[in-house]
Amino acid sequence: MSEPAPRSPFLPPRWVIRLFWKAHRAWFRLTGGRRGLWPARPDRWGAMRVTTVGRRTGQQRPVILGYVEDGPNLVTLAMNGWGAPEPAWWLNLQADPKATVELTSGRREVRARAATGAERERLWQRWRDLDKGLDGYAGRRPTETAVVILEPVLASSG
Repeated sequence: MSEPAPRSPFLPPRWVIRLFWKAHRAWFRLTGGRRGLWPARPDRWGAMRVTTVGRRTGQQRPVILGYVEDGPNLVTLAMNGWGAPEPAWWLNLQADPKATVELTSGRREVRARAATGAERERLWQRWRDLDKGLDGYAGRRPTETAVVILEPVLASSG
Protein backbone atom coordinates (compact mmCIF):
# COMPACT_ATOMS: atom_id res chain seq x y z
CA MET A 1 0.00 0.00 0.00
CA SER A 2 1.47 3.34 -1.00
CA GLU A 3 1.38 6.40 1.20
CA PRO A 4 -1.09 9.13 0.26
CA ALA A 5 0.36 12.16 -1.50
CA PRO A 6 1.07 15.01 0.91
CA ARG A 7 -1.72 17.55 1.03
CA SER A 8 -0.92 20.86 -0.58
CA PRO A 9 -0.70 23.65 2.02
CA PHE A 10 -3.49 26.22 2.18
CA LEU A 11 -3.10 29.05 -0.28
CA PRO A 12 -5.55 31.95 -0.31
CA PRO A 13 -7.21 32.86 -3.61
CA ARG A 14 -4.94 34.63 -6.10
CA TRP A 15 -6.80 37.93 -5.72
CA VAL A 16 -6.05 37.92 -1.96
CA ILE A 17 -2.34 37.37 -2.58
CA ARG A 18 -2.23 40.14 -5.20
CA LEU A 19 -4.15 42.52 -2.92
CA PHE A 20 -1.75 41.81 -0.05
CA TRP A 21 1.32 42.63 -2.17
CA LYS A 22 -0.29 45.79 -3.58
CA ALA A 23 -1.07 46.93 -0.03
CA HIS A 24 2.50 46.11 1.04
CA ARG A 25 3.94 48.23 -1.81
CA ALA A 26 1.54 51.08 -0.98
CA TRP A 27 2.56 50.93 2.70
CA PHE A 28 6.22 51.12 1.65
CA ARG A 29 5.51 54.18 -0.54
CA LEU A 30 3.29 55.93 2.04
CA THR A 31 5.98 55.61 4.74
CA GLY A 32 8.66 56.93 2.40
CA GLY A 33 10.40 53.55 2.49
CA ARG A 34 10.68 53.54 6.30
CA ARG A 35 8.39 50.49 6.62
CA GLY A 36 7.91 47.38 4.53
CA LEU A 37 11.45 46.01 4.36
CA TRP A 38 13.17 43.92 7.00
CA PRO A 39 16.50 42.09 7.23
CA ALA A 40 16.83 38.35 6.75
CA ARG A 41 17.83 36.31 9.79
CA PRO A 42 19.01 32.71 10.03
CA ASP A 43 15.49 31.62 11.03
CA ARG A 44 13.45 34.04 8.89
CA TRP A 45 13.45 35.46 5.39
CA GLY A 46 13.72 39.20 4.87
CA ALA A 47 12.03 41.66 2.52
CA MET A 48 13.91 43.70 -0.09
CA ARG A 49 12.93 46.05 -2.90
CA VAL A 50 14.34 45.10 -6.29
CA THR A 51 14.23 47.52 -9.22
CA THR A 52 14.58 46.02 -12.69
CA VAL A 53 14.37 47.57 -16.14
CA GLY A 54 11.21 46.61 -18.00
CA ARG A 55 12.06 44.38 -20.96
CA ARG A 56 9.37 46.02 -23.12
CA THR A 57 9.15 49.56 -21.75
CA GLY A 58 12.73 50.22 -20.65
CA GLN A 59 11.25 51.85 -17.53
CA GLN A 60 12.24 51.12 -13.94
CA ARG A 61 10.03 48.45 -12.32
CA PRO A 62 10.27 48.09 -8.52
CA VAL A 63 8.96 45.03 -6.67
CA ILE A 64 9.20 43.86 -3.05
CA LEU A 65 10.46 40.29 -2.65
CA GLY A 66 11.38 37.91 0.11
CA TYR A 67 15.04 36.89 0.34
CA VAL A 68 17.62 34.95 2.29
CA GLU A 69 21.32 35.66 2.44
CA ASP A 70 23.96 33.32 1.08
CA GLY A 71 27.29 34.91 1.89
CA PRO A 72 27.36 38.22 -0.03
CA ASN A 73 24.51 37.09 -2.31
CA LEU A 74 20.78 37.56 -1.89
CA VAL A 75 18.55 34.64 -2.88
CA THR A 76 14.89 34.82 -3.84
CA LEU A 77 12.34 32.57 -5.54
CA ALA A 78 10.65 33.44 -8.85
CA MET A 79 7.25 32.31 -7.64
CA ASN A 80 4.65 34.94 -8.66
CA GLY A 81 2.44 34.19 -5.66
CA TRP A 82 2.65 30.52 -6.63
CA GLY A 83 0.67 31.25 -9.81
CA ALA A 84 1.54 29.57 -13.11
CA PRO A 85 3.13 32.47 -15.03
CA GLU A 86 6.70 33.56 -14.42
CA PRO A 87 6.84 36.85 -12.49
CA ALA A 88 7.49 39.94 -14.64
CA TRP A 89 10.49 40.93 -12.53
CA TRP A 90 12.17 37.59 -13.32
CA LEU A 91 11.44 37.94 -17.04
CA ASN A 92 12.95 41.44 -16.86
CA LEU A 93 16.09 40.11 -15.16
CA GLN A 94 16.45 37.40 -17.78
CA ALA A 95 16.44 40.12 -20.44
CA ASP A 96 18.79 42.40 -18.46
CA PRO A 97 20.34 40.85 -15.32
CA LYS A 98 21.38 44.20 -13.79
CA ALA A 99 19.20 45.49 -10.94
CA THR A 100 19.24 47.67 -7.86
CA VAL A 101 18.35 46.20 -4.48
CA GLU A 102 17.16 48.22 -1.52
CA LEU A 103 17.65 46.67 1.92
CA THR A 104 17.20 48.11 5.39
CA SER A 105 20.99 48.49 5.42
CA GLY A 106 21.15 50.44 2.15
CA ARG A 107 21.17 50.10 -1.60
CA ARG A 108 23.36 47.94 -3.82
CA GLU A 109 23.79 47.09 -7.47
CA VAL A 110 23.42 43.41 -8.30
CA ARG A 111 23.50 40.99 -11.21
CA ALA A 112 20.94 38.20 -11.33
CA ARG A 113 21.30 34.59 -12.38
CA ALA A 114 19.40 31.37 -11.86
CA ALA A 115 20.93 28.78 -9.56
CA THR A 116 21.42 25.35 -11.12
CA GLY A 117 22.42 21.86 -10.05
CA ALA A 118 23.77 21.32 -6.55
CA GLU A 119 23.73 25.06 -5.82
CA ARG A 120 19.99 25.21 -6.60
CA GLU A 121 19.32 22.17 -4.40
CA ARG A 122 21.28 23.68 -1.50
CA LEU A 123 19.48 27.01 -1.75
CA TRP A 124 16.06 25.37 -2.21
CA GLN A 125 16.75 23.41 0.99
CA ARG A 126 17.59 26.69 2.74
CA TRP A 127 14.14 28.04 1.79
CA ARG A 128 12.52 24.69 2.67
CA ASP A 129 14.00 24.97 6.18
CA LEU A 130 12.18 28.32 6.57
CA ASP A 131 8.90 27.24 4.95
CA LYS A 132 7.82 23.63 5.49
CA GLY A 133 5.08 24.03 2.83
CA LEU A 134 7.51 25.10 0.09
CA ASP A 135 7.36 21.90 -1.93
CA GLY A 136 3.57 21.85 -1.72
CA TYR A 137 3.32 25.44 -2.96
CA ALA A 138 5.85 24.83 -5.72
CA GLY A 139 3.91 21.74 -6.80
CA ARG A 140 1.02 24.03 -7.79
CA ARG A 141 3.14 25.54 -10.58
CA PRO A 142 3.45 23.77 -13.94
CA THR A 143 7.17 24.56 -14.20
CA GLU A 144 10.09 24.47 -11.79
CA THR A 145 10.40 27.60 -9.66
CA ALA A 146 13.64 29.42 -10.37
CA VAL A 147 15.97 30.10 -7.46
CA VAL A 148 17.36 33.54 -8.28
CA ILE A 149 20.74 34.67 -7.00
CA LEU A 150 21.47 38.39 -6.84
CA GLU A 151 25.23 38.84 -6.75
CA PRO A 152 26.72 42.19 -5.74
CA VAL A 153 28.35 44.16 -8.52
CA LEU A 154 31.66 45.49 -7.27
CA ALA A 155 32.47 49.02 -8.34
CA SER A 156 35.57 49.02 -10.51
CA SER A 157 38.33 51.33 -9.47
CA GLY A 158 40.21 53.55 -11.83
